[in-house]
Amino acid sequence: MIRVFRLLVLLALVWPTLAAASVAEDTQTAAAGLASSNWREVAAALETLAELADPAVLPALQALQNRRLSFDEDGRLYIANAADDTYRDALSGEPVTVAEDALTAVPLNNPVRRILRPVIAQLQIFAEDDKQRLSAAEELAQRPNPAMRETINRALEQEGNAEIERLLNIALATLDLDSESAERRLEAVKLVGSVRASRMKPRLQGLLAQDSDGHYLEPDQRVRDAAETAIAAIESRERTAAFVSDLVFGLSMGSVLLLAALGLAIIFGLMGVINMAHGELLMIGAYTTFLVQTLFATFMPQFFGLYLLAALPIAFLVTGAVGIAMERGVIRFLYNRPLETLLTTFGISLILMQGIRMVFGAQNVRVSSPEWFSGSVQIMQGVSLSTSRVGVIVFAALVVALVWFLMYRTRLGLEVRAVMQNRKMAASLGVASNRVDMWTFGAGAGVAGLGGVALSQIVNVGPELGQGFIVDSFMVVVLGGVGNIFGTVFSALGLGVASKFLEPATGAVLAKIILFVGIILFIQWRPQGLFALKGRSAAD
Repeated sequence: MIRVFRLLVLLALVWPTLAAASVAEDTQTAAAGLASSNWREVAAALETLAELADPAVLPALQALQNRRLSFDEDGRLYIANAADDTYRDALSGEPVTVAEDALTAVPLNNPVRRILRPVIAQLQIFAEDDKQRLSAAEELAQRPNPAMRETINRALEQEGNAEIERLLNIALATLDLDSESAERRLEAVKLVGSVRASRMKPRLQGLLAQDSDGHYLEPDQRVRDAAETAIAAIESRERTAAFVSDLVFGLSMGSVLLLAALGLAIIFGLMGVINMAHGELLMIGAYTTFLVQTLFATFMPQFFGLYLLAALPIAFLVTGAVGIAMERGVIRFLYNRPLETLLTTFGISLILMQGIRMVFGAQNVRVSSPEWFSGSVQIMQGVSLSTSRVGVIVFAALVVALVWFLMYRTRLGLEVRAVMQNRKMAASLGVASNRVDMWTFGAGAGVAGLGGVALSQIVNVGPELGQGFIVDSFMVVVLGGVGNIFGTVFSALGLGVASKFLEPATGAVLAKIILFVGIILFIQWRPQGLFALKGRSAAD
């Protein structure tokens, strides 16, 4: 037992020496070049470390990138710990005691950064985390170094991520385009064409350039032909990506319109109530989201990422309750009097806006997206969409499914459709029309609240949030066909896509004017909208 204890003590004493010895001697020699106040010497040391590609120096290089790498008068490198004022050896990682005033920071300027970033990427390309490897591959594709060719080839052999493979191939092609060998240049051009890398398009166009005497800068005809083929492939992919990008973004815009208009499709389309306060129901749903976010941040910060899910049922219930209060308090006395409902609900909208200003102030409030609802989603090469936009598209589909189920697979939906088609006949069959009116208005208001939750993630939340959607919502409902839920879906998505394809040519304002005029002309020709409601109400 005593011998074991002595062995452990001896191992603890010699461990720093063993750890330092575990770093290859040539790596230690190259890393010692970083211990200099001359940035050119530091840059030369980084070039040598790039050739060695030893992962042992990665912590030191990352510390240099973060301005936490220093050296003493004996040329030893130290890393300052970010959490406190302690230091550790840059190569062994062992804690050391050293006076801060005895250290000199390793210089970091733009020339050093340009060399440092690809060297770090070269060492991170074998990391287990996909995000780290993707970031490293992106850096290598932008700034490849001939000394890294072997490392890139080794990384390609074991890489399974298609996007990382594409970036590594771009890095190799970038190196080979400058080769003196025509065969290697030809293979590089073909590789660029196969991955269709838009970033390489200027390089390929440079191969087709001519000097003042009319001679091609690229002497080999095969390389020039391959460059023309590759450019054509890249431009074809760019056109496809632009079309898909506009289509997907248009669908996301249409989904926003759909969420804003779906509640109105129930209140106006099925009940015939011109609800000018519909935009304020969206606003209440958004402010409910803000309150739920505040409650989670204050009392349950560990579950903050779940606040958006909790806000959905709460916003539905809150706005539904507001809708029921509106219907029971005012609207039920004004059925079949459309002008009076228009004026009354407009007054209610002003009251709700002023009430929000009195409680929350006139300034916008900040609603933060949870971490899982942030970032972007790459749909295809060159086409990416923010996670919040993709989430709105998915959420809109779920809300449509909810409304369809409510209207066509529940007793309430059956009674709603019966009352809307023939109120007197439904009443004679025992349907409580007043109760149906109340719950229908509440359901429409609740769906508007769900739309407000989604809008809070992509637009500014303020007292006037709803004013920007009320006209568009009526336009969507009327175009789709009053009383037809699927007509609302079709018209919302169609208007979103049409607007996105028009905007590049006409501008946002003129595109909206063109769509508005087009809808007016269409309604003049077909007053019932895209999808006419069938039944007795349609015949009346």
